Amino acid sequence: MARELTQLELLKELEPVAEANLNRHLSMAKDWHPHDYVPWDEGRNFAAMGGDDWAEEQSRLDPVAKAAMITNLLTEDNLPSYHREIAENFSRDGAWGTWVGRWTAEENRHGIVMRDYLTVTRGVDPVALEEARMIHMTNGYSSPGDTEGLLHSVAYVTFQELATRVSHRNTGKACNDDIADRMLTRIAADENLHMIFYRNICEAALDVSPDQTIAAVTDVLTHFQMPGAGMPNFRRNGVLMAKHGIYDLRQHLEEVVMPVLRKWKIFERTDFTAAGEASRESLSVFLDDLGVQANKFEEQRDRALAREAAKREREERAS
Repeated sequence: MARELTQLELLKELEPVAEANLNRHLSMAKDWHPHDYVPWDEGRNFAAMGGDDWAEEQSRLDPVAKAAMITNLLTEDNLPSYHREIAENFSRDGAWGTWVGRWTAEENRHGIVMRDYLTVTRGVDPVALEEARMIHMTNGYSSPGDTEGLLHSVAYVTFQELATRVSHRNTGKACNDDIADRMLTRIAADENLHMIFYRNICEAALDVSPDQTIAAVTDVLTHFQMPGAGMPNFRRNGVLMAKHGIYDLRQHLEEVVMPVLRKWKIFERTDFTAAGEASRESLSVFLDDLGVQANKFEEQRDRALAREAAKREREERAS
């Protein structure tokens, strides 16, 4: 059986990869400014400064777009918790420390621009949004279960960054607003570059310690949940987003999980020992079940949407 590397050994082994990918990221990342993506001329004072407080009819977002924007923004808001997680699992020195700082600075722009957009356009209730932010950030975020360490961290953020990219892009389309779409496309481009950094680190880890890494990947995927899982109304908003194609099980499987596993050639590798093979087999069984769940959800969703469409048609005829 191959010896498991310690956290320190993994950090040292993978630091050259981290440095190369940090330099790659810096060469590809494009600077942008949150204020350039906000229609400031639509803004006006709220009641505390002599204007009008928010009212439902002021928003041009439908319920799906509101749910998605709130969920995505509150997820971005919890950045201090995510920073703590990766800072503890990576290192504050060398390329690792530089990456943690750069990633945090880039991620912070996402929450800034989304909140400014929603406040200026009065897209959602700012009081309810602030109350939810306070609850979510007070609760914070920590990795589920026994998932501490570098390998669990890079495996999780690889899939999470890609999932967030998908959610942001589809939210932009759902807003039916060119400004929101452009803003969320910009954010999604950041998330994609972040995903590539983590994906490449994890790919190198598979070469350095195959059994250890496949065990972490399997554990992460079989217990995966988005980092916003503890926010107020997460389940209700998540169901609404899944129902209307923002982010659902099929997208999770086919647009997030499988592309990454194919990139890593997980089911083609021949360097696992018996322990690694057992982890890979568990992952294979889980993926098959996830496909079954996706089929079942789609059938239920199609029936629900058909019922809603029929109800609307009856109401229109009656009126």
